Amino acid sequence: MRADEVKAVLESLGKRPTKRLGQNFMLNDSVLRDMVRHADVRDGDRVLEIGPGMGNLTDELVRAGAKVIAVEADEAFVRFIERRFGDRVQAIHADAVKAFLPEFDKVVSNLPYQISSPITFKLLDQGFKVAVLMVQKEFAERMVAKPGTDDYGRLSVGVYFRAECEIVMNIPRHFFWPQPKVDSCVVRLVPRPPPFGVCDADAFRRVTQAVFSHRRKMISNSLVRDPIVSDLVRGVDAEKLRGLPYSDRRPEELSPEQIGELTDAVIELGRTVRRTA
Repeated sequence: MRADEVKAVLESLGKRPTKRLGQNFMLNDSVLRDMVRHADVRDGDRVLEIGPGMGNLTDELVRAGAKVIAVEADEAFVRFIERRFGDRVQAIHADAVKAFLPEFDKVVSNLPYQISSPITFKLLDQGFKVAVLMVQKEFAERMVAKPGTDDYGRLSVGVYFRAECEIVMNIPRHFFWPQPKVDSCVVRLVPRPPPFGVCDADAFRRVTQAVFSHRRKMISNSLVRDPIVSDLVRGVDAEKLRGLPYSDRRPEELSPEQIGELTDAVIELGRTVRRTA
């Protein structure tokens, strides 16, 4: 779809692009077809699309035979999707971050940038076969970042623990209208069992969040300061925390496996201290 066609549709709806909802419209149809291909969409697949907008990606999914569940926060676009596709698409007016999501097999979406993180983790919690997501380039690079790099952080660890993730396409900003200030990437996520075990997955998540919230501090100092892990270290003095594995290092130096080892040690230390108190 050309920029003038996008503008014409918006004008017919009495709308202008809404920055709050991340409304930047893809102009390159070949990118949309490639996204469908990377998800290996087949006839009968139940595919979740978040933020369909005018439905150009929706159209490619329908052409591939998908049963599309389109979740859109903008009511005007929900009505437009309903008129364009009729009963071929289940259009839902909702905030995808907060709403209950119906059952689906795959996810193919051009995500609004501001919801990329909560949606990614919500999808991983719900489960799917494969997700192909267009996201901000910086976000994509953080998803696949390795220990010891500037981009490595809580997102990198959380995604690695839950799925295989790869960047499959780089998308320049001029492929959109209005043109955003940043480039985009398409990532492909395939859920898998965690590659290492931890005693408590929620504790692992919280320890990861705590240490990366204070990424310039040593691990032991982060655990003392962050309230999200206060229940895990309750009654444990700073000296004992300094005896934990990797306590004198900074979080970006640790692999996900090492953060898992640290978490298990925190749990065991806390239990031991409280038993003997």
